[in-house]
Amino acid sequence: MPAGPNAPRLDKVTRQWLELAERRLASYEDLYRSGRWTHYYPTEAMFAVRMLDVIKVVKTLRRVAQHRPERPRASRLRQAA
Repeated sequence: MPAGPNAPRLDKVTRQWLELAERRLASYEDLYRSGRWTHYYPTEAMFAVRMLDVIKVVKTLRRVAQHRPERPRASRLRQAA
């Protein structure tokens, strides 16, 4: 993410998306454990493909949320008077 005045806002949005993705993953885990996935997916393979997509999104958002861009350094050049 870019460092700048909007960085804190973008961090907040990223965390919110991550929380949503983690809740979605928890829902899919519950579907699997309870066996209710059979009501929504005709085969276990189709459910597994969707589950892998959900896991991939969570991993990606975790990586983005952990990334902390360096703050830009102040220019060493003196500004023209």
